[in-house]
Amino acid sequence: MIRLSVNIDHVATIRQARRTDEPDPVWAAVEAELAGADGITFHLREDRRHINDRDAELLRRTVQSPLNMEMSIAPEIVKIAAKLAPPIVTLVPERREELTTEGGLDVVKLRAKLKPIVKKLRDAGCATSAFIEPRAEQIAASAECGFATVELWTGGYAHAKGPAKQLAALQALAQGIEAGWQHGLTVRGGHGLTYRNVRDLASLGGFEELNIGHSIVSRAVIVGMREAVREMKRLIDSADAVMDSDG
Repeated sequence: MIRLSVNIDHVATIRQARRTDEPDPVWAAVEAELAGADGITFHLREDRRHINDRDAELLRRTVQSPLNMEMSIAPEIVKIAAKLAPPIVTLVPERREELTTEGGLDVVKLRAKLKPIVKKLRDAGCATSAFIEPRAEQIAASAECGFATVELWTGGYAHAKGPAKQLAALQALAQGIEAGWQHGLTVRGGHGLTYRNVRDLASLGGFEELNIGHSIVSRAVIVGMREAVREMKRLIDSADAVMDSDG
C-alpha cells in the first residue's frame, strides 16, 4: 500500500497571515495522524515564512508517525536538522522568491557539497532523501551521494496540460521509479498532487509514499483535517486496489 505523508506547512501559512498563534500546525499534525496519515512532513525554510523553530521542536516531540523534515542545504538548517534528528530529512532546493518548492534539487551539480551533508545527517540518525526531478542522471547521483530515498518531483505531471502531456509525464515518472529501484533506492513522490489527479499517479505503482500538503489543507478548511486526510487516503487506496487486481 502507498503511504500518505501529510505536509502541514500551509496550516502555518494561515497562522502567519495574522502573525498570531492559530491555527497551530502541531495540532494539525495530530489531527492528520488521528485520521490515519502515515507520516507528517514540514519544511523549515531559512526565512521561516511558515513553519518556525518552535513548530519544528514540538513536531519532533509529538508526532508519532514518521516525521519528514524538508530542508535546504544552508549550514544553519543542516545544523538544526542534525540536532533535531527527525527520522527522515528531505533535501530540497530553496529560493526566497518562490511561492513553493519548484523543480528538483540538482544533485549532479551539487554532489560535492551534498556528500558531507548526507553523511552528517546520517550520522545524526536521519534517513536521507533527495527531492529531484525524475531524470536518470539525478537518480544515479543521489545514490552516489548516499541518499537512501529519492522523492520524485511530480509537478511535471500535476501541471501538464492535456492528455498527451500528462501521459508523457507519467511515463517519465514510471521510468524514474524503475531507475530508483535499480539503484537500490526507496522512491516517493510529491508536488502539486490533488484530489483530482492523485489516483492516476498512484496507479503507476512503485511509489512507497506520496507527500501531499496544499490540497489537503485547502480541503480541510471546508471539511476538517480528519475528513480531508481520510478522503485522500481513500483515493490512494482505491488506486492501489485497482493496481493489485490488475497485477
